[in-house]
Amino acid sequence: MKSIAIFCGSNFGNDPIYTSLTKELANAIAKNRLRLIYGGAAVGLMGVVADQVLAQGGEVIGVLPEKISGTEIAHKGLTELHVVSTMHERKAMMANLADCFIAIPGGIGTLEEIIEVFTWAQLGFHSKPCGILNVNGYYDKLQELLMTMCQAGFLSEYHMKSLIFDNDPERLLNTLMEQKIVYQPKWVK
Repeated sequence: MKSIAIFCGSNFGNDPIYTSLTKELANAIAKNRLRLIYGGAAVGLMGVVADQVLAQGGEVIGVLPEKISGTEIAHKGLTELHVVSTMHERKAMMANLADCFIAIPGGIGTLEEIIEVFTWAQLGFHSKPCGILNVNGYYDKLQELLMTMCQAGFLSEYHMKSLIFDNDPERLLNTLMEQKIVYQPKWVK
């Protein structure tokens, strides 16, 4: 594994633990000499993760849609910043550049991004590990929803378990670096 995509909020959230654990995850990324792939912004937890990896001497690649690249939200100090035309291109480029995906707390965009790459893994479009940094139970309800889908027969137990939830940044990263995804069609239970 050489690179990791982080999906996260362009806000800080209302609890300092979000920033604290984001910094811990960034430190673990830098310590493992992984290249950070993220959304290219300097604001919120997006800025925190980028700044922290850069402060540790790490490489950070941002991918930002053209529509917002000229605003003050674009990070000016990245190793590379790719400006793309659409959000679809942004997500495709991030997915192609990354060997692994982690969602940390964020809004609806963060949720959509991790669910999309998780779906791609389920369908066999990639075999890259996907994880959720579940800070203070932030993603407990998502995990419950996935269990409900599994119980109702809409998600296999194998696929449900392939999305790793953990509240410890370094342990989550280590688990994902060791995880081997084997494609199983979504209809296999």
